[in-house]
Amino acid sequence: MVQAGSQDLDVSQELGGYAVIAVQERRVPAPSTPGSCPVIETERLLLRPHRMSDADAIAVSLNDWQVTRMLSRVPMPYHRQDAVDWLNRIKAGVTPDWYLAITSGDDVHIGMITVELRHGVWHMSYWLNRFYWGRGLMSEAADAVADRFFRRMPEAVLHSGAFADNAASLKIQQKLGFTITRCGDLYSLGRNAMAPHLETRLTQDGFQGVKSL
Repeated sequence: MVQAGSQDLDVSQELGGYAVIAVQERRVPAPSTPGSCPVIETERLLLRPHRMSDADAIAVSLNDWQVTRMLSRVPMPYHRQDAVDWLNRIKAGVTPDWYLAITSGDDVHIGMITVELRHGVWHMSYWLNRFYWGRGLMSEAADAVADRFFRRMPEAVLHSGAFADNAASLKIQQKLGFTITRCGDLYSLGRNAMAPHLETRLTQDGFQGVKSL
């Protein structure tokens, strides 16, 4: 007769010397991380892991006050060595975070979008070289990353935010389905000052997807 562990059984019944066993269905637990940093192709972009060769392009983009003033953790001025130091940290691969380079068709680095685990909370952040603004590229990239993240982490909550004077970023988040959860002040390293900031959150159920873009 087949023996079965009691922890696996819902019903066990002997028929003609054989055990007929109904095994209780076990729910597969949700993954604790979204896995390795993916490569994501959209209609106009290729999102990929960073390379050390991206340092020059990153430094050019982030040494622009119009970009850096909208970020909280980037100094101004921003030098190539700052980019190299950052790339060395993320290439160590000791975190579950995604650091995706936003590249155009010729593989030129034009921005970045990240999904980071900060204090136990998944957080999306992004920036785009100023000369690529106004084309819908950041919406396209953010939509693709949120979609991939929720495919891997369907029960997770994705947090983001923007300074109150960054209307373009807030509009992207609104289109994707993010909702505002808190208004407060946040220190901006580039501005060297506190500034009004809005915090947002998104769940898979609230994710609007490409139909709204």
